[in-house]
Amino acid sequence: MKEWKIYTKGGDKGETSLLGGRRVPKHHLKIEAYGTADELNAFIGLLRDQEIGDHYRAVLLEIQDRVFTAESLLACDEGCKPENLPHLHDDDILFLEKEIDRMEEVLPVLTHFILPGGHPAVSYAHVCRCVCRRAERIITELSEHDKVDDLVIRYFNRLSDYFFVLARKIGYDLGIPDLEWKARR
Repeated sequence: MKEWKIYTKGGDKGETSLLGGRRVPKHHLKIEAYGTADELNAFIGLLRDQEIGDHYRAVLLEIQDRVFTAESLLACDEGCKPENLPHLHDDDILFLEKEIDRMEEVLPVLTHFILPGGHPAVSYAHVCRCVCRRAERIITELSEHDKVDDLVIRYFNRLSDYFFVLARKIGYDLGIPDLEWKARR
């Protein structure tokens, strides 16, 4: 097995390689897309490290795997063999929807916009939601220029919904009410 070297010096001039070998600037939209997904993955790890239930930790670990899968799909370029990569499936989206539905069964009905906060774990879930939304915006922009698997777009859309509901559910579990936003008049 070949050892991976952390530094290659290949990016010293501001370029990097996509899967398939093409060199692009580090600010290329594909790099922005999978780089933002990677940022999300790091924040998910931070959320997973909080004092949250074991079920949430297990779900978040599954999500991290799927986000990493999406990253590889976003990095795939001409010359890349997508059949050699892991894939997202409709069941991955259904999994998120079932988790959302399960959490919403016990949550109070949402009647106002809410503000992030109340507990670090709640705030981290909201940070994940925001980074996920940014990744989704970049991915949809990328899809206007390059082929992007529809499941990637759908997954990130549903994932941001998941993080919103998870933030509320963590707060609920901790006895912390939603912080309702009341517009100043």
